Amino acid sequence: MLARNAESLYWIGRYVERADDTSRILNVSVHQLLEDATVDPDHASRQLLTVLGIPAAEVESLDVWKLTELVAYAKDNPASIVGSINSARENTRGAREVVSTELWECLNATWNAVPDRQRYARRAGPHAFLSFVEERAAMFAGLADSTMSRDDGWLFMVLGRSIERADMIVRLLLSRVSDRASSPGWITVLRSAGAQDTYLRTYRGALDAGRVVQFLMRDTLFPRSVFHALRQAEDCLQRLDPGGGARHNEQSEALRELGRARSELEFLRPSDLLDDLPRRLGSLQTSIKDIGESVSMQYFHTSPWVAWSGAEVSL
Repeated sequence: MLARNAESLYWIGRYVERADDTSRILNVSVHQLLEDATVDPDHASRQLLTVLGIPAAEVESLDVWKLTELVAYAKDNPASIVGSINSARENTRGAREVVSTELWECLNATWNAVPDRQRYARRAGPHAFLSFVEERAAMFAGLADSTMSRDDGWLFMVLGRSIERADMIVRLLLSRVSDRASSPGWITVLRSAGAQDTYLRTYRGALDAGRVVQFLMRDTLFPRSVFHALRQAEDCLQRLDPGGGARHNEQSEALRELGRARSELEFLRPSDLLDDLPRRLGSLQTSIKDIGESVSMQYFHTSPWVAWSGAEVSL
């Protein structure tokens, strides 16, 4: 597969997952701000922006409407929902020869519907818009499952989705590391990750920080856990390069980073999980960033970037 197409598919997976996860997180946060009068809107909004890596606006205070404008509708911000949809659509348009017609039509229809949905949301509230994005992301995932061959293109798309998913869950957990073990904020984390019902069935309704962190980081069956996402990404990389280093046990940098991050989670004692959790999550987030950079260098850039040095050239 051409590096150009592989890179497009990888980023399609990342951008669609980013739009989906951001919609889930914002939807829960908006409901919390509207329903709980004890929550400070400005503090909660800035905390969410920090989690998502979006620069806070230079305004005195933030509320639900300003937060939604920044996180959902900002076209010039690639981390916003609309920005992610635009980027996913552009990457799909550039890789039409390796993407199914149904998949292209799904993203293109979503992109065309965004302006009308956005105008309605500004009048009636963001819930309908955010639910629309979640539904379209689910439709995209279903069409990808049913219309794409399990070839290299599929593997690159799933690889991108898995890396983005792991990163978003780590960001979510980082936003709550200072909360008490019995804080209702942990329910917010579960709802934002789409994990509340599955968690409650798994642990019979018992809620505490240790179990929430254990579930979202190390559960082997829940598809949005960090461990499950890393294991899926690792499987994709192994299938993309099945013969690499078979004799000398040599692995690519991306696969080495993935294996280390996954094994640290897999063989960690459950009782040690909460020990120095901020440092552990920060280290994991750095590893995920390094994995993404290693994937880009290995598969999409055939040679290192060239940086000009010396005297400046004047025209």
